[in-house]
Amino acid sequence: MLGLKASAFSLMLAAMGLTSCSDFLNDQKPQGTMDDNQIMNPKYIDNLIISAYAGLVTIEDMNSSFSLWNYDSRSDDAYIAGGGPSDAGKFFDLSLGTNVHTTDWIFNDIWNRIYKFLSRVNRSLDVLSVADQANPIIQQRTAEMKFLRAYGHFQLKRLFKNIPFVNQLNMTEEDYRNITNNKYSNNDGWQQIANDLKAAVEVLPATQTEKGRPSKASAAALLAKVYLYKAYRQDNPKSNQVTSINKDDLDSVVKYTQLKEYYTAFDLEADMHDNFRPEEQFENGVESVWAIQYSKNDGTDWGNLNYSNRLIVPCIPDVHNSGCDFYKPSNTLVDAYITSVEGLPTNAHGYEVGSSMTVDPRLFITVGVPGTPYMFNTNFMIEKSDTWSRAGKGVYGWNVSLKQNVDPDLVGKYLFNVDNQWASSMNRNVIRYADVLLMRAEALALLGNHDAEAVALVNQVRNRAAGMVANSIVSGYATQYSVRFNIKPYPTTLSGEKLVKAIKTERRLEFAMESERFFDLVRWGEAAATINDFYQHDGKDFLKNGHFTADKNEYLPIPHEQIAASNGKYVQNIGNW
Repeated sequence: MLGLKASAFSLMLAAMGLTSCSDFLNDQKPQGTMDDNQIMNPKYIDNLIISAYAGLVTIEDMNSSFSLWNYDSRSDDAYIAGGGPSDAGKFFDLSLGTNVHTTDWIFNDIWNRIYKFLSRVNRSLDVLSVADQANPIIQQRTAEMKFLRAYGHFQLKRLFKNIPFVNQLNMTEEDYRNITNNKYSNNDGWQQIANDLKAAVEVLPATQTEKGRPSKASAAALLAKVYLYKAYRQDNPKSNQVTSINKDDLDSVVKYTQLKEYYTAFDLEADMHDNFRPEEQFENGVESVWAIQYSKNDGTDWGNLNYSNRLIVPCIPDVHNSGCDFYKPSNTLVDAYITSVEGLPTNAHGYEVGSSMTVDPRLFITVGVPGTPYMFNTNFMIEKSDTWSRAGKGVYGWNVSLKQNVDPDLVGKYLFNVDNQWASSMNRNVIRYADVLLMRAEALALLGNHDAEAVALVNQVRNRAAGMVANSIVSGYATQYSVRFNIKPYPTTLSGEKLVKAIKTERRLEFAMESERFFDLVRWGEAAATINDFYQHDGKDFLKNGHFTADKNEYLPIPHEQIAASNGKYVQNIGNW
């Protein structure tokens, strides 16, 4: 139940504070205990909360990534892929919405891992609560932990909807035995997460000198996202459908995306690809509102590398012989980047490099398409061969994901073969400034009477993409690979439902393969229609066996192990699981 322990615990005493990645991220066995005087001393608090931050890196793994890419493979953006159905196992079944059971290990695994992370956060908050509350360092560290607690609950709620909230101080064994997962309505559950973030916004500084700590902008952006999810009300407990869109929640999204209030230090990168590069000069850049930090050469055996994306690496002979080739971009996603003669998204199909069709340059930042170089390295040209399809014969297509991967020429520098699988030191951007712009645009468009500002915000993102035609890592593709670029901003007269549709389209184009698509479809109430259409029209034979069941497949089932351990306190999600 929960994967938490409420018993007394020992606290690690480290020799240094958060001055290096090895201190910040290592899991270590407890080395001693703190007495009351030490707890009251701010310099020892950081030695405790190291383990909370470390959980973001050391608790997740390739089968249960905290980025949730494994679970975004249910969307129309990607195939779960790998070597085939037996290789992908229960994730393959989940991606088709069939043969899914409450006893499937993948549900209990991600549940346990996130709650283990939350247990570390709560331990830190318990100790912080008895320290000097007037001390600004204690106040800031408390705000940081509330941000992390909100992030953990946010991920769980997106996955499971009805979750037990562990947001009280000094919870006992008895508290955990009596906790339920239906104490709050869906709306009130979102508010619990918002409450932690509102407290964090009030205290966190505008900037942090130590990378990875959330700032005021980080908390405001995550709070805006929570309110945006909350706005799409699912008020009927017997349904997962959107029953209304709440104006007050949309007003809160607008409040916490005020650009001059919270985000003056942020901007869009000129080249979108710079958000997905491992070199130090590109990490924590101007667009990164909050990122999970990974590291190399930090005194540990391999560094605190990102092992959660290692299944996504393709299997390139003599380079990535052990690549697993999961999370492959779909044909439907590639076609989403086709543009009309006006330079706007259209409904064309069947894009291939060298065709007369025009495309948005973000396609080639997101998807490795046959006829173009893998990770922009001309030594590795993607082609329609089994080199680029581990399952063989192009069963899952030839496309590969780019945003999570690293140039093979950087092996030994930023990409490492650990235990015959690949891991990198590249950070993961959890919230980008582009997300802030599009969240604000979505809220304004839904509120009405703000169409001009909403269009301008969307066009900021779109104009960045247009600028990449001449100034980006893919700007030479037109002459080198016979690619035709054509992208223009949306008309300033766009309004109403057409504007909302444009914003939804822009979210897909901007954040594809960043594990947002499935969850966006669910919060909009569009998952069943969109994904069932994908099964039938993407063109891959294996998808035709898929079926997305409305009022069931929007959320994962509460794991059987958790219900069994709860002594009847947990209730199963709807859907006749």
